[in-house]
Amino acid sequence: MKLLQALADGSVVAKRNLIKIKRVPDLLVFSTAAPIMFVLLFAYVFGGSIEIPGMDYQEFLMAGIFAQTVLFGATITGSGLAEDITKGIIDRFRSLPMARSAVLVGRTTSDLVNNALVVVIMMITGLIVGWRIHSSPLEALAAVGILLLFAYAFSWAMAWIGLLVRSPEVFNNASFIFIFPITYIANTFVQAEKLPSVLRHIAEWNPVSAVTLAARELFGNTSPLQPAPDVWPLQHPVLASLGWVVVFLLIFVPLANYQYKRAVAR
Repeated sequence: MKLLQALADGSVVAKRNLIKIKRVPDLLVFSTAAPIMFVLLFAYVFGGSIEIPGMDYQEFLMAGIFAQTVLFGATITGSGLAEDITKGIIDRFRSLPMARSAVLVGRTTSDLVNNALVVVIMMITGLIVGWRIHSSPLEALAAVGILLLFAYAFSWAMAWIGLLVRSPEVFNNASFIFIFPITYIANTFVQAEKLPSVLRHIAEWNPVSAVTLAARELFGNTSPLQPAPDVWPLQHPVLASLGWVVVFLLIFVPLANYQYKRAVAR
């Protein structure tokens, strides 16, 4: 009964957040502007100097852009919660007969919908610059599903940080410091094999690398000329990605709920 109430209340909160996007479309515009800029920058400025054996760089690039995009989209969860606390919105929620977890469930769900819209826009942008899907429709949907699942799990980590710092400005600075290294020390924009030895080992076990490679394989954007990976996460990227999703949820769902209880009790 409590679970059903939390889901029902969470859907109301999610609707509130989605209506905010509708009324302030700048949120969606600017969340897609940066990824589009990255696509154009890497495809046309750096793409000519980066060689990927057996395939065009645009096709190699897009899976990395998708992974980076959904991670940045997940940060909306943390900044939104920090802003709601600062503006006293959370205090208003406390006065309503609703489940405590509804705020977090609604926030992460609405941001998942936002991420889905952004991914669709990015796929259209990729098709314009020359990216193509070489797999079946089901495999392509599976690639999008893995990206969104990972984004949803990652948004719970961002929720915990957003509730921890309680300031949108501090959260934005903290999240960028964390997200930039994990998206660049990975196989997102270059092959992990071309990185220096220490960075290569970090990239091989980076969850972003597993998600990116899973998307590449499911979209059919790989080549037999590329060297075979020698670490388990990149040998089985789909399983590794799903495993990371479970790990993130098991760790950060309880942490976020615990931090939410502490934040509203202050």
